[in-house]
Amino acid sequence: MERTFRITDEDGIHARPATALVNTANKFKGAESFAEAKGKKVTLKSILGVLSLGLEQGDTITLSVEGEQAAEALQALTDVMVNEGLGEVNA
Repeated sequence: MERTFRITDEDGIHARPATALVNTANKFKGAESFAEAKGKKVTLKSILGVLSLGLEQGDTITLSVEGEQAAEALQALTDVMVNEGLGEVNA
């Protein structure tokens, strides 16, 4: 399962929102979560991995989740992206 977002936060994805994404991903032991952007794929369970993507306003990021809790994890990660003002779902 995956969902793509366009980054809307003028600061991009920096330490605070990256931490929120990592903490959310780590709540789901039955799911593996990944972020993909700019041709690079990283685990969402590592803050350094997320920050290494260097995401700025206007970039796109695809969150993908595998495992038995994939649907719940993807919805929780979507909530973080939208509620934290990080990005919007790319239709």
